[in-house]
Amino acid sequence: MVSAPNANKLFYGDNLDILRQHIADECVDLIYLDPPFNSNATYNVLFKSPSGEQSAAQIEAFDDTWHWNLSAERAFDEVVQSGNAEAANMLIAVRSFLGTNDMMAYLAMMSVRLIELHRVLKPEGSLYLHCDPKASHYLKILLDAIFGTASYTNEIVWQRTPAHSSAKKFAPIHDIILYYRKSKKHIWNAPRAGYTQEYLDKYYKFDDGDGRLYWRADITGAGTRTGDSGKPWKGRDPTHINRHWALPEEVIAALAGGAEKAKKLTVQEKLELLDNADLLYWPKGDGMPQYKRYRENLKGVAVGDIWTDVQRINPVGSERLGYPTQKPLALLERILEVSSKPGDVVLDPFCGCGTTIHAAQKLGRKWLGIDVTHLAVGLIQKRLTEAFPSVKYEVVGVPKDIGAAVALALADKHEFQKWALSLVGAQPYKGGKKGADGGVDGYIFFKLDGKTTEKAIVSIKGGAHVSDTMIKDLITTVDHENAKMGVFVTLASPTKPMIKRAVTAGFYKPDSAFSKLSGQTYPKIQIFTIAELMDGKKPHMPWIDTSGSKKAKVEQDEKSQGTLDL
Repeated sequence: MVSAPNANKLFYGDNLDILRQHIADECVDLIYLDPPFNSNATYNVLFKSPSGEQSAAQIEAFDDTWHWNLSAERAFDEVVQSGNAEAANMLIAVRSFLGTNDMMAYLAMMSVRLIELHRVLKPEGSLYLHCDPKASHYLKILLDAIFGTASYTNEIVWQRTPAHSSAKKFAPIHDIILYYRKSKKHIWNAPRAGYTQEYLDKYYKFDDGDGRLYWRADITGAGTRTGDSGKPWKGRDPTHINRHWALPEEVIAALAGGAEKAKKLTVQEKLELLDNADLLYWPKGDGMPQYKRYRENLKGVAVGDIWTDVQRINPVGSERLGYPTQKPLALLERILEVSSKPGDVVLDPFCGCGTTIHAAQKLGRKWLGIDVTHLAVGLIQKRLTEAFPSVKYEVVGVPKDIGAAVALALADKHEFQKWALSLVGAQPYKGGKKGADGGVDGYIFFKLDGKTTEKAIVSIKGGAHVSDTMIKDLITTVDHENAKMGVFVTLASPTKPMIKRAVTAGFYKPDSAFSKLSGQTYPKIQIFTIAELMDGKKPHMPWIDTSGSKKAKVEQDEKSQGTLDL
């Protein structure tokens, strides 16, 4: 049901369907998206196993976005028939140039979604599209067609790494962020960055004896004027040096008691205000007075469209959770602080590991997150719970009770399997692609002493009947795969022979110093019903390391707690 968001929500499913079915027109204040690009590269591949191997889960989920097939043709037709003539004409023109290749498939997929994102964005809202330089120019012309060229605001260059080894070309060290606003009336909280110590020492070095350092700033501009700004004051005539008075209006407004009062003053009266406040430096002779810009009053330098001050996540730092393309929290905080205010609704339709959601919760914004993989949704829930212990939100698109789980199993066995795997934090076998699996539905990776990586085999059964043979097969698969443990997940209740066979399989005794010292062992085969997992029960094994992720840091910022109207 399409409605305006009134609470934080995390959606599982295709974002195109979610946007159309759940999100109303003009109800979102800010959109940030970092869509996956290029199946042959690591850009935005979300998960890796603890051993460093890329998970195919997200690649499989977005497989249609990288190849021209029926889905790509359908997306293209939807844009052409959308009623958005500019977008249709642009996409047709791009297709005439590119043909029906992988890039065109990606652009067709993005176009139909960008049209929906434009629909849900409020008139005063903004959109930030984070993309690879290989596709940014194509995406820009599509955004120009959908939003209008007047809505283009910035192409932001973010230096994501200080260096990169590249033998045959200039090192690729940046990403592109395309910034569009829906209308001229938009939220803009001008961002400021700190000054370097070298800059401060060079310019803010003057002192009247009170220890307050300042810079002598010019209060004249080039060229003469015939109005007040060209008239002399206290024997100083700017026109004699072919200049005119150019004053710090923000400071004058503060001295005058407001901008409206300041507007009524002549330039000479404004100069008097500055002089009476001892904010003018008078050089010897007949030199022009200068404005004392005190170091203590600096607001910071205006942020430009090249961002080098937002550092990448330290590979071993506390913020690093283990996701290969995880974006720095500071990057999303800057975007949210600039283009939204507390209580506004922030949407991320490709929310991946949840950095946008994390930033929104921390800064007191409402949020909507969408992802097409159950694994991502589960990991975002884990991140939210760890960083914000009292967080409240709704998950849409996943079963919430046994009845819904049974319905999913009957409707789509494949989707039921992927959802069930997410309940135990498992990665789907070969990305969850359909086909022969050799008895393996997924893997749970875990570490011994936080170092050595091992795995458990997961088998999912969504049928009405289960048998002892299934446990026997799992034991055989665990041994064949050189795994340490096996987890059997069933919608139906296990039989007594199943439970007995699992018990007789014995225990896994980790070869680690701690385990040897403590005598810690784990059942080699563990059986769980869907009902037990939905009730919070988890596999008993060493530290589970889903996708190599670490535990999110608990946020202490007061802005993150109790600020949302849920």
